[in-house]
Amino acid sequence: MNINIDFDDLKERALDLAQSGMAKAMELTDTGVAKAKELAEISKLKVLNLREQDAIRRAYMDLGRLYYAERGSAPEAAYSDLCDRITRSKAQIQVNEQRIADLKTSGNLTDEEVDQACHTDFEDADWEFVDESISYEGPASQEDSSGAEKADQADQTKEPADQADHP
Repeated sequence: MNINIDFDDLKERALDLAQSGMAKAMELTDTGVAKAKELAEISKLKVLNLREQDAIRRAYMDLGRLYYAERGSAPEAAYSDLCDRITRSKAQIQVNEQRIADLKTSGNLTDEEVDQACHTDFEDADWEFVDESISYEGPASQEDSSGAEKADQADQTKEPADQADHP
């Protein structure tokens, strides 16, 4: 058995192997850094897109408010149902606000007492979004709301009298 080892050759091979390993490690590091930069840019762009979507949502709301303010009393046919819903909701809010004021007066309740009680009730409430409106699923809503829903549907299918004459 001939064990003739050329240490210079072994040293040269070890050096080549170390250099190729280093080159591969650098390549992998560069690839990882490039991917990390790309992922960071994608994340940044997604955040910017969310901001833009929020700006669009706010612009739509402002557009709707402006249209309602200018044309809510005589909307074009395509917008009449939505304007009617807003008008009915505003009227209901006024009724509710008056009832709140009456209850506060008759019960000698302070704003702080009402705010504290309402805050607790809202935390415990089981709110659910239905048909783009908020409905309450809890003990206080044991009433049958089908009558209100039927009236709402009937209102939506009726064409307002002033709309029937105008296109």
